[in-house]
Order: sequence, then structure tokens, then C-alpha cells
Amino acid sequence: MNASVAAAAGGNENRKAALLMIGAMAAFAVEDTFLKVAAVAMPPGQVLVINGLAGGGIFALFALRRGEAVFSMEALRGLALVRNLSEGVAAFTYLLALALVPMAMASALLQASPLMITAGAALFLGETVGWRRWISIVTGFVGVMIILQPWKTGIDIAGLAMVGCVIALSVRDLVTRRLPPHLGTMSLSSWGVLASVPAGALLMLVRGEGFQAPAPDQGLVLACAVLFGLIGYYMVVESMRIGEVSAVAPFRYTRLVFAFLLAVVFLEERLSLNVVIGSGLVIFSGLYMFGRARKRKATLSQGPASR
Repeated sequence: MNASVAAAAGGNENRKAALLMIGAMAAFAVEDTFLKVAAVAMPPGQVLVINGLAGGGIFALFALRRGEAVFSMEALRGLALVRNLSEGVAAFTYLLALALVPMAMASALLQASPLMITAGAALFLGETVGWRRWISIVTGFVGVMIILQPWKTGIDIAGLAMVGCVIALSVRDLVTRRLPPHLGTMSLSSWGVLASVPAGALLMLVRGEGFQAPAPDQGLVLACAVLFGLIGYYMVVESMRIGEVSAVAPFRYTRLVFAFLLAVVFLEERLSLNVVIGSGLVIFSGLYMFGRARKRKATLSQGPASR
């Protein structure tokens, strides 16, 4: 009876986490649209700095209101520090790529993150990954190569930035699952978003760009980006903390649907054939991989009951 109750509770948590993940992906796709517009109109590093200060400050206020320790040194130690550094690297690399390539391509490359998470969980967290899932991971990375097409133009800075972003996001999500429960979601979100500030300053330094006062319309675009980023960030952190990785991660692929629609309708981008084919391979591989994981888990959970 206790096992049945626990299973039902776990199922409810996974459903809630899945809905949170879908909502987060929609919010992030909208945020990316505003960031793409902003990163073309002003220095991308400046966009990161403003976005990080505004978003991190708002999250800090929410955390304080909930009684969470925002400025605890715990955020600068151990796994929490690794998570914050990963956030900074991801922000740096993603906005750099977003300023250089179509949003549809950048969003497509992000879909390799669940594959990287599964590979990381097997290599570093001791999770069991069978040969079929390893084949799906390799197939997904073939899809990434089709999107990038290095045989035509070589791996440029935007491609390298997106690969680095996927790795950093995977590290972030793997570490999030290992953080102690007493570290509040709002506090984690605050530090994670604030990590964009030094990342943005570094990006401005690397690109040799100075600060430009945003025009009123640019300020409005940035405000919208911050708003949707806050919504998405909170939802994805909460989703990863309450749901199982194998149950929640597949719903990250919904971001691509939202991103493609927004890129075509609002940014007037055209979807290239290599992006569509590569994205299809990545998504198919990811869904197959997670399907195998859930099937294996169901088989193992039924084993003791059948004896």
C-alpha cells in the first residue's frame, strides 16, 4: 500500500514537473525572441548585464520575501558554485551565438541538452545507460553536426558557442538535482541569473564594446525579455527539483516548436533544410532514449512484485 501511495505521489509530481517544463520552454522561446532583437540593436554583453541585474535583483527580492538566504556564502561553495559558474558560461555562449545566427538554429542546437544530460548522468553520476540509449545519443549528435554543417564552413565561433552552451546547461541541470533541499528555488534562481552579469561584462570586453544607453523601445524589449526569462527560469528550476530527470527532460523539446513559430512569424526567418532534418534527428533520438529509460524503470519496478 505504501509503495502504491509513493508511486502515485511520484506520478503527480512528474506531471506537475512536466507542465512546468512546457511552460518554461514557451517562456524561454518568447524571451529568446526579445533577446535576439535586443542583441542586434545593442551590444550582446550589455544585454546580458542588464538582464542579469534586473532579473537577479527581482529574484533576490522574492527570495527575501520567502525568508530564503540570498546572500549566503553557500552559493559560492561546492555544487552551488559549480551551478552558478555553469549558468554564467551558458549565458555568455548562448547570447553570443544568438547574436550571430538565426534563432531557429540556436534553439535547434539547444535540443541536444537532454542527450548530454543522459550521457553525463551515466559518466559522472553512475546511472545505467544501455547500448540502445548510447546509440540514440550518438545519433542525436549526428543531428547536431547536420545542423552545424562543419564540412561546409568549418566550426565557427557561433557553433562553438552553442556547443559550449549545451555542455554548460547540462552541467547545471545535473548539479541542480544534487543540491540540498534547504537551498530555496528563488535563491538559486537569483544567483543563477546574476551570473549573467560577469558573463556579460566579459563578453563586452572580448568584443571590445562599450556601454550604450538603450533607447525607449530597446528598454521595453529588454523589460519583456526579463519578464519572460524570470517566468521560465523559475519554472524550469522548480521542475528539475520536483520531477525525475527521465520524466521531465523530454519536454524540453517543446521549446523548439515555440521557437520555430516565433522565428518564422515575428523574426521572418526561413527554416533551412539542414536545421529541420538535424532537429528531427535530435528530437527522435531524445524521445527514443527517454522511452527506453522509462521502459527499463517500469520493468525494474515490477520485478520484486512478481516474485
